[in-house]
Formats: sequence, C-alpha cells, structure tokens
Amino acid sequence: MNFKQFAAVVVAVALFAATGYLGVRSAATVSENVVTSVETVSGLSSLLKSGSGIDFSDLPSEPYLARLDITGTIQPSSGDPFSLPDGYYDHTLYMELVDTLIDDPDNKGILLYVDSPGGTVYESDELYLKLMEYKEATSRPVYAYFASQACSGGYYISMASDEIYANRNAWTGSIGVIISLMNYEGLSEKIGVSAVDITSGRNKAMGSAWETMTDEQRGIFQSMVDESYAQFVDIVTAGRKLDRARVLELADGRIYTAKQALDNGLIDHIAGEEEAFAAILEKAGLDADAEIYIPMRASSSWWSLVLSRAAALRPKSELELFRELTADKRNGALMYYAG
Repeated sequence: MNFKQFAAVVVAVALFAATGYLGVRSAATVSENVVTSVETVSGLSSLLKSGSGIDFSDLPSEPYLARLDITGTIQPSSGDPFSLPDGYYDHTLYMELVDTLIDDPDNKGILLYVDSPGGTVYESDELYLKLMEYKEATSRPVYAYFASQACSGGYYISMASDEIYANRNAWTGSIGVIISLMNYEGLSEKIGVSAVDITSGRNKAMGSAWETMTDEQRGIFQSMVDESYAQFVDIVTAGRKLDRARVLELADGRIYTAKQALDNGLIDHIAGEEEAFAAILEKAGLDADAEIYIPMRASSSWWSLVLSRAAALRPKSELELFRELTADKRNGALMYYAG
C-alpha cells in the first residue's frame, strides 16, 4: 500500500466513525454534516484517483499469466475507484494493465475470463485492439475461458485469443450489433405532454423518444449498425480463421451453446474451469502451480469494506448514472450486446 492509499484509509476510518455519529444528531445538523462528509468523500476519491486507484506493484516476480475478468456489461469506467463493486467490468484497469504487461518480462501470457453478455462497441473494440497490440509487441499468447456466457462484445474481445475454452453450459456468439431506443409519443399524447426540440437540422434530434422516427433517420441508424456489424464479422473472420461467407451465415445474432459453437468453429475446446486453466498454463510453458495474477483496484481491496459507508454518501458517479440510463439497453448507443 502506498502512502496515498494509507492516508485514504486513515481518513476513511475517521469518516466511518463520524458518519455513525451522525445518526444521533438533529436533522439540521445531520444535513450540514452530510454535505461536509460528501465533500470529504469526494476529496478522498480524488486522492485515490490521482493514482488511478490502480496499483500493479504486486505483480509476480516469477513467470505468470495475467487474468482479465471480462465480466458484466462491457462499458466505460468512471475513473472513480469507489464506483465499481467486485464483478464489474473495469475498462480503465484492463487497458492500463495490458500496457504494463507489455513491459514485464515475467509475464508469459494473458487469460481472458469471460462471463459477459457484451456491451458498448467502443470499449469492446478498444480492448480488442490493445490485446492485439500486446501480442504484436511481445509474441506472447492470449487465451480465453468462457464461463456462463461470452456473447456479443464478450465474444468480440475474445477474438484476440489464440485458443478459446468454454464451459459446457456456456452460451456464446450473438455476433451482431444493436441500437435500442424508446418511444413515448403515444404516451405523451394520452397525458397531454409534448416535447419541443429546437434543432439546426431535421436529423439533429433523431432518436428522440418523443417523436416518430422518419425513414431517413432509420436509414442513418441502420448504416451505423451495418458498419459496426461488418467490423465484427471481419474480426471473427480473422480471429477464428474462418471464411467470411461462413461467418456471415453464423452471424445472424443468435446465441450458440458450447457444443454448437465448437461444431461451428467458434471455440476450440469444451472444458471445466479447472481443466481449462491447467491446459492453458501448460500451453503457456508454465508449471501447474504458476501464478495466475488477478489485478486489484482500490475498491476491490481489503479497505473497501471500510470505505463502503463513506462512499454511500457521495453523489452518483458517471458510471452509475450510465448504468441507470442503460438499464434496458435503450439509450441509443451502439452495442455489441446479447438481446
């Protein structure tokens, strides 16, 4: 733990005690102290963010594999180490880790542990390209293991892998792109509410939830989907070494079982986690007891329990707001997402 993180823990412990004391204060006093506590948490968050909340000082000093957990929805990171509980995809963490691994001679490869329905086009492609950069710079392998699901963006990122192992109950594929939007025009007419958009052109407000989409606007959205879809097909064609025409046949958006994926050349092996990890270590030329390193962010470490109460007082982060806005995936973003 570096000095800044130690200082953060000390402040958090003090804040933890202080917030417990708030419960017995009057409403007016509590209100004032909550504002102060929120400011303290904000400052504490900034303190950790000055180091990105990420510390790779615990990288093994002997040959090892690095594991990236592609879990949950693939989406932007807020940059706030308090905003991501365990089990969520952390884009910033993985991008920085891969850069670090490129310069670490003890690293002998990367293992992608994928359990994701997919996510945003931008982040999926950015991590895929970063992994390809890693392979180009180091000539080290990348492997993937599919847990319960590795769909759409999760499958896209995995195209950087040299070999793919999947649990026999895994769902994968869903090769395609989606833009989902909501339309409240009928509802607005019933309740007597209307939206007014002052725009610079007829398509500036396209996708508005309060107006009927024109054929022209639908065509514009479709062109965006088609371009991202073609990119996805090309990535699968290269990653799986399949004929493009064959990929187009497979890439109708459907989800495949592990057996179906194996039969269609979308994965290489069906295996349980323990069996797959053992095989991957062997293929990477490592001993069976070699370390598989999992990076830790500030919010995943032991003091997250101490900080949790303090963090609850802060305003919602950009990422939390993003999650709320995309709860039904109908915010108009380009998504490599299963359903």
